[in-house]
Amino acid sequence: MKYAFAILMGIHGLIHLMGLVSAFLSTSIEKQVLGISKPIGALWLITFILFTVSAFQFLSNKHWFYLGITSAIVSQTLIIIAWNDTKLGTILNLIILLVGIHAYGKYRFQKMVELESRELFSNITQNNIKVIKEEDLNHLPNVIQKWLKHSGIIGKEEIVTVRLKQKGKMRTKPSSKWMPFVATQYFNTKSSSFVWSTTVDALLIKMIGRDKLTDGNGEMLIKLGAIIPVVNESQNDKINSGAMIRYLAEICWFPSSALNKYMTWQSIDETSAKATFIYKNQSVSGVFSFSTKGDFISFTADRYYGGSTNSTLETWHVEALSHKEFNGVKIPNKCKVTWKLSGGDFNWLKLEITDIEFN
Repeated sequence: MKYAFAILMGIHGLIHLMGLVSAFLSTSIEKQVLGISKPIGALWLITFILFTVSAFQFLSNKHWFYLGITSAIVSQTLIIIAWNDTKLGTILNLIILLVGIHAYGKYRFQKMVELESRELFSNITQNNIKVIKEEDLNHLPNVIQKWLKHSGIIGKEEIVTVRLKQKGKMRTKPSSKWMPFVATQYFNTKSSSFVWSTTVDALLIKMIGRDKLTDGNGEMLIKLGAIIPVVNESQNDKINSGAMIRYLAEICWFPSSALNKYMTWQSIDETSAKATFIYKNQSVSGVFSFSTKGDFISFTADRYYGGSTNSTLETWHVEALSHKEFNGVKIPNKCKVTWKLSGGDFNWLKLEITDIEFN
């Protein structure tokens, strides 16, 4: 597909040489394409050059969209001047313009995520990171102590920053088709914050999305084709609560955060404990369950199903499907996420951690 689009731009550029020939040479083309003066003919040549350079930029993964969009606009202007004989070129310009706008939108989105990720780590230093000792766990319920010891964090540095990569599939309704996705997520465990960005293959078009939790405030942004916002929620108590619950569940990937000052724990039985995440004047809670060995099994909490004003609290359940060791720390590497609704369970997400880096 990549080479096909580059070839399309190249061929479309070559066709513009017909305008140059019509303006400067006496040929049969001149009889077909009327009204092209020499200055206009020079513009047809320039447009050919613009499309050619854009095609090479596209193949070399450079920011081709600036030149590509400009080329399509100039080309369409020339086509309008000689409309009767060149109007079919409008279809190609429309394709190039839409792909260029999509690429520009994706570029702006990626720059936004990069900026937010840098800001997430701006107050972090890698000097004098605490090494976790067994006695640091003494205040925790026995089941949480067992989990942390079994995960392998004793004798290792406290996990302060995290970067992980995911892949998996999601769906928006129980009856809808699964859509593959890839994602990257950054965590600052000192400020209990994260930035998560994803690209989803939604049938014939891609969606991009970003979830964020900073300073207790959640944000959710989803764009169709990297252009059209379909979800843009922030400054919303229900979104804030949902983002905090998500963070609480995801500490299973960086277990030393169970020691975070924002976390409190209450024992339920030998294999489960209730966690409460308190940040400023907000708090959320959920129940962690473990195997008798100390592996994370599941997390369950009441979470708002959606972020609108009429959203209701529903049971949100994260289940570990397998475990894997990364950098000496054992974590659940495959999970599924399910809404337990009155009409039945809605398993909407299946994910796998493909890579994770600490500190």
